[in-house]
Amino acid sequence: MQLTLDINIPALPKRITYIDQLFLIGSCFSENMYEKLAHHKFQVLSNPHGILFNPLSVTQSLDSYIDGKTYTAGDLFLLNELWNSWDHHTRFSDVSQEEALRKINTSQAEAAKAIRKTNYLIITLGSAFQYYLKESGRHVANNHRAPGQWFEKRLLPIKEITEALSNTLQKLIVVNPNVQIIFTISPVRHIRDGVIDNNRSKARLLEAVHELCELFPQANYFPAYELIIDILRDYRFYDIDFVHPNYLATNFVWEHFVKSCISDDTKDLMKQVLDIMTARNHKTRFPQTEAHKTFLSNYTAKVSSLLKQYPYLNLQDELAYFQKKD
Repeated sequence: MQLTLDINIPALPKRITYIDQLFLIGSCFSENMYEKLAHHKFQVLSNPHGILFNPLSVTQSLDSYIDGKTYTAGDLFLLNELWNSWDHHTRFSDVSQEEALRKINTSQAEAAKAIRKTNYLIITLGSAFQYYLKESGRHVANNHRAPGQWFEKRLLPIKEITEALSNTLQKLIVVNPNVQIIFTISPVRHIRDGVIDNNRSKARLLEAVHELCELFPQANYFPAYELIIDILRDYRFYDIDFVHPNYLATNFVWEHFVKSCISDDTKDLMKQVLDIMTARNHKTRFPQTEAHKTFLSNYTAKVSSLLKQYPYLNLQDELAYFQKKD
């Protein structure tokens, strides 16, 4: 008995391998995918500005990496005893202006290098609503709990979204001609916008992204949004807030991502890496036993063998763990 609709997700023309470098940017759903990729030991960098929801914040951050921007004290503002950046998530905020700048510019430098070498840029858009400071008219990525009356909220037109992303992708291709782009739309509902406006917002993102995939041969669309909204279609696949996909739903999307976006040889290697990571996270009660010493020895041999075959795998920490003497 079939209980869900079928969905045809074309395989990427060139699928991801362990040799590839991945760069994820966008909404909190991209963080879920980052955790899966990182756990399987892919080379991946995620959200150097922190979580970003709207297209203009995504394009501004990407532009800053491409341009090699360095932030200065003039880019920060003091609010609620913290130094903040309108371009960044609150994880960069700090009571010390110098420390906030250090965190921001350290991340900037890493991202500027990565964006030029990355093989796949995965952009997850969450909302077409953009907030602007009334005083200056500049758009912001995070409100940092500033008073609501400071901001004006606008629903971006499809044309503005498409043009902003198109301009950024053109700049990116100049510095990284071989980059592949994967667009996704976050299935997380922005319920604060209301059900109707959330759907209007998602519709604009969907249309803009599909226009971009037609404009850029390097760009492809992965239907994370449709997998949750149209295929699962049930609140049992959401967290208690009825907004965020739960563990089961996230795994469902991940399985489809692996199937359509990752090469067949890499899938086989992922199983071996996952076995090593599961063993690495095993907590023994009796580390002094011969059984545990044998366990460590066996996995030292497994990791060493895998690194000999695939020296580009990031398993040095795991090898050091299994080699340690308790």
